[in-house]
Amino acid sequence: MPNQENITNFMPAVVAILPESNEDIYFLFCKDELLVKSVDNKAIIPAIKDLENLELNNTQYFGSINGENCFCGELSKECIIPSNMYFSKFKALTHHLPSDMFWIGGRAIQIVNFNNDHKYCGRCGTFAENVPGERAKKCPKCGLVNYPRISPAIIVAVVREGKLLLAHNTQSALDLYSVVAGFVEVGETFEDCVAREVREETGINVKNIKYFGNQPWPFPNSLMIGFTAEYASGEIQVDGKEISQANWYSPSEIPITPDSISIAKKLINWFTDNF
Repeated sequence: MPNQENITNFMPAVVAILPESNEDIYFLFCKDELLVKSVDNKAIIPAIKDLENLELNNTQYFGSINGENCFCGELSKECIIPSNMYFSKFKALTHHLPSDMFWIGGRAIQIVNFNNDHKYCGRCGTFAENVPGERAKKCPKCGLVNYPRISPAIIVAVVREGKLLLAHNTQSALDLYSVVAGFVEVGETFEDCVAREVREETGINVKNIKYFGNQPWPFPNSLMIGFTAEYASGEIQVDGKEISQANWYSPSEIPITPDSISIAKKLINWFTDNF
């Protein structure tokens, strides 16, 4: 899997253990854009020593890597950044940041969004307070506690007689195809969700559902749980809403598919390597 082994040196935490230094790393966002430093045509995350004249907002500690603290926060649109830095859509940095920094940045943007989305109590509207020692917001009036939201979603490679089920999502580029995916509903197991999503989106029934792996996906706050499955019955009938087209593809017929860092691509590669 593409994520966890790449950030084994990252130690998540709410309270800093290491002393702060001018080498501490700062993931600073302006909405969904991340501030990066350009060095030899590569993007790197700036250290606090690079940010002397910038006003940082809502900074939070969220871990350390290789002996350096990691902080996240925000910058206003009006700030004047150094000439060797630029803002980029976070998703566009997939292959421009070092892999570990990209996945840590995925944590950072979710923490920033959580802080903004839960400033006020969702029950009574009172200004929420940070919970000491936890990544949580608590209402001082009614006691409601909120934690960062994680939305579990399944993604599945369905195989039939040496061919893979691939579908085109109506929100994707016209020539992009991928395996079936969807969010888990209340009361469902992951396997229930696999069966339902495949049936709803393509009309196919599946069997022999097996766990493949998982991947955090911070767009905006998903946890993708991957599976493989076998065709059981039915003929392709797309829903016409989420899915516009679907078909079975042999390894030599695979169309354009998602980016290589995604678990979708890992599932497709699993198929082409084994069939």
